[in-house]
Amino acid sequence: MARKEKKMPAINREWCKGCGICVEFCPKDALVMDEREKATFAYPEKCNGCGMCELWCPDLAIELK
Repeated sequence: MARKEKKMPAINREWCKGCGICVEFCPKDALVMDEREKATFAYPEKCNGCGMCELWCPDLAIELK
């Protein structure tokens, strides 16, 4: 059985308005707000590829790739 490759979030920082919803819904705390109040994928090793950040982003600024 082949292993499924884990998808990781890509954040379009131009579209991100800094609401922090993705940070709150991330079950692994892989996302944080940076000094410019934009979401950033600070801890990729924690991400499990669940897609909650993409699902809850109201700006469609996050895409799992």
